[in-house]
Amino acid sequence: MLRQRVITALVLLAILLPALFYPSTVPFAVVVLVLMAAGAWEWGRLSGLGQTGSVAVGAVCTALCAGSWALGWVDRPLTALWIAGGGLWVLAVAWLLQAGVPGWPRIPAAVRLVAGVLALWLAWLAVVKAGLISVATMPLLRAKELGDIIDKAQPTLALCDGQLLEELQQAQAQHPELRRIVPFNLPGQPDGLETLAARYSGHFEACPTAGEDIALLAFTSGTTGRPKAAVHTHRDVLAACETWPRHVLQAKPDDIVMGSPPLAFTFGLGGMLVFPMWAGASVYYPDIAYTPQAMAKLIHDVGATICYTAPTFYRQMAPFMKEQMAQRGAGALRVCVSAGEGMPDATRQLWKSSTGIEITDGIGATEMFHIFISSPPHAVRRGAIGKVVPGYSARVVDDDGHELPRGTVGKLAVIGPTGCKYLDDARQANYVKDGWNYPGDAFLQDAEGYFFYQARADDMIITAGYNVGAPEVEDALLKHPAVAECGVVGVPDEERGMLIKAFCVLKPGEPGDAAQVKALQDHVKSSIAPYKYPREVVFVDKLPRTETGKLQRFKLKQSP
Repeated sequence: MLRQRVITALVLLAILLPALFYPSTVPFAVVVLVLMAAGAWEWGRLSGLGQTGSVAVGAVCTALCAGSWALGWVDRPLTALWIAGGGLWVLAVAWLLQAGVPGWPRIPAAVRLVAGVLALWLAWLAVVKAGLISVATMPLLRAKELGDIIDKAQPTLALCDGQLLEELQQAQAQHPELRRIVPFNLPGQPDGLETLAARYSGHFEACPTAGEDIALLAFTSGTTGRPKAAVHTHRDVLAACETWPRHVLQAKPDDIVMGSPPLAFTFGLGGMLVFPMWAGASVYYPDIAYTPQAMAKLIHDVGATICYTAPTFYRQMAPFMKEQMAQRGAGALRVCVSAGEGMPDATRQLWKSSTGIEITDGIGATEMFHIFISSPPHAVRRGAIGKVVPGYSARVVDDDGHELPRGTVGKLAVIGPTGCKYLDDARQANYVKDGWNYPGDAFLQDAEGYFFYQARADDMIITAGYNVGAPEVEDALLKHPAVAECGVVGVPDEERGMLIKAFCVLKPGEPGDAAQVKALQDHVKSSIAPYKYPREVVFVDKLPRTETGKLQRFKLKQSP
C-alpha cells in the first residue's frame, strides 16, 4: 500500500511540477501521459515490473518530456525518442549481452551497421556498457571483408541490422568462431533483439570496467589496401573528449549535430555519438542515405548547428547550401568539421563563399581515435590544418626522429593521451617509435606553430629532384572550372624518376579531349611552380574511395 501511494505521488509530481513553472506545458503533459501510459504499461508487463512499475516509468518519461517542451527542446530529433525508449534500449540490450555471451566480459561483439538508424548507435553504447568490446563494421562490406575482420577480432556475437544479414551469414559460414548473430530492426522476429530484450527488466548495472580495459577495436579504412585493428580503451575514449572537443569544437548543450561519417569510422564515433553526449548536445540520425542535396536540405530542416563530413562532400554540397540559404535564410549552422583526408584550399574557399562559414579542418587517425591537429574558425590560417590540440605534442622530424627546423618538410610525429595499439600486427613497430606516433604524413610547420599538410609520406612525388606533394597539385586542378574531382599520384619514369599523373572527373558537359588536357596543364603551370604540372592527365568517371570518402591512391597507382 505504501509503495502504491509513493508511486501515485510521483505521478502527480511529474505532472504538477512542469505545470507549476511552465503553465504552457499542461496540455503537452496530459497528452504525453496518456500516450506514455499505454507504452509503459505494456513494457512493464513484459519486463516484470507490473502495473506499479509501469506507471512509474510513464511518470518519469512524462516529466522529462514536459520539461523538454518547456525548454524548447521538443523539436530536437533525439529528445523525445531517447527519453521514451532509447534509455530502455541501452539497458535491455546491455543486460541481454551480459547474460547471453559466454566468457563475458572480455569477448568482442561485432556491431554491423547501417548509417542513420538510431538503434545501431544505441547498440554500440550497450555493448560498451556491458563491458564487451565493440567491433563496428562499415555497412557495405562483403562476406570476404567481414571474414577478414572476424579472423582478426575473433568476435563471438554479432548484432546485425536485418538489411545486412545475408553477407554476415555468409561470412559466419566460413568462420564458425562467430557463434551467434542477433538481428535487429526486424520487429516480431523470435530471435530478434527487440523480442529478446523485451523479456528483461530495463534495470542494469554497468560492468565495472577499468580505464585500461578495451572498449573497441577500430579497423582502419584501408587506404593502403590492408586494414589494421586499432585497440582503444575506455580511458582513450574519455581522454579524446577532453582534448579536441573541449579546446577546438566547444559544442554546447543546445547544439544539434548531424553528419555523414559512419560509426565504424572513429571520426563518426566521436563526432556523431561520444562528443555530443559529452557536451549534452543532440544528434540527428536520418533514415535515408545522404546525398549532397539531401544533407543541405536537412541541415535547414532540423536546425543543425554542427556538421561533420569529408572535404569531397563539402565541395559537392556547396551549391545546394547556397541555394538553400538563398531560399530559407542563413539557418542555424555555425560549425563545419572536416577530417578523413586533406582539405584542398579550393574546397575551403568554395564552402566559405557559399555559406560564410570557415571549415574547421583537422587531422586525426583511427590509431589515435580522433583529431590531434586543428584550429577553431577564428584562428584558421589559409593553407594550414591548424595547431596541435592541447593535450598532444607534435613535431616534424627526419627519418631518424630528429626535429627539423621550422619551414622544412618532414614526417609528422605525435604523442599524447591516446596512441596507436595495433592488435597483433607487425606494423606497430613502424607506427610507434620511442613513444611517438608516426601517422605516415609529410608536414611542414611554420614559425608560429601552424602545421601544413604536404602529402602522405609514401605519396610524396620526387620528380627530377623536386619534391612535390600530390594535394598541392590536386588543389590547383580543383580550381579549374571544368574539374569536379581529381587525384594525383607519381608513376615511375626512367628519365625523371617519377612523373606526376592526374586522374580527373570532369563536370557534366565538359569534353575530355586533348585540348582539355592542355588547358588543365597550362592552368596548373600558371597556378603553382611549373615543374609541378601533371605530365599525364587521364579522365575517369569516378575516383576509387573508401566508404569514409578517403581517396585510395594505391588503386590509382595500379591503374594503367
